[in-house]
Amino acid sequence: MFLTALLTLSATALADEVVQKAASRRIFFGHQSVGANILDGVNDVTSGKLRIREGRTGALLENPGLLHARLGENEAPLSKLSDFEAALDALAGHVDIAFFKFCYVDFDAHTDVEALFRAYLATLERLQQRYPEVTFVHVTVPLTVVPQGAKAWLKQALTQEAPWGAKENEVRHRFNTLLRARLQGQPLFDLAALQSTRPDGTAASYEHQGQTLPALVPGYSDDGQHLNSVGRRRVAEALLTFLARLP
Repeated sequence: MFLTALLTLSATALADEVVQKAASRRIFFGHQSVGANILDGVNDVTSGKLRIREGRTGALLENPGLLHARLGENEAPLSKLSDFEAALDALAGHVDIAFFKFCYVDFDAHTDVEALFRAYLATLERLQQRYPEVTFVHVTVPLTVVPQGAKAWLKQALTQEAPWGAKENEVRHRFNTLLRARLQGQPLFDLAALQSTRPDGTAASYEHQGQTLPALVPGYSDDGQHLNSVGRRRVAEALLTFLARLP
């Protein structure tokens, strides 16, 4: 079943049954800094009702809950793939749902999207064959804010350079497009779609080389990259609802 994050969740507290259902699963989440923001959001919306622990040993998932760990090195996406595989091997027999996310810094203007996507698919296919009882969830790559307005236009006109984040978001968007197109029928949490959709349902976007591309909603971040209290709550609510609805 193809599942995506809900884009219309309100800022009210999650229904108890959603939290209880998510809390009944044994979940592993690999991440870096934006993932830590999301976990802060999970704590915000569950008020401690979901058991969250850090580590990568099976004993930590003897009871249901969310286990998380920092994976690999930022700016080295292949290290995150290999570390995710190693983490699943260490947790064999103790996981119901597993997923990880790349970070925005893993993609720059020169990233070979197709090569990285092939490596990603190969890793996930190996893991699915090795652990058929585990539900592996795919996650789109997070986006950043792209400066706009008169000041950004003037700087671009003077320097002949694209605004900060414009090229990088385009690369992230290409990877996300591959995830959405080639993994239809598999569980997909569309983090990038959540990040680029305002509470009223309109899209945050920018123009780059004749394309209209998604960007992080400025109101969801204080530094243009990480999630603030508003952004992390929005993502956390959608993630918990998504996890609760998995078969």
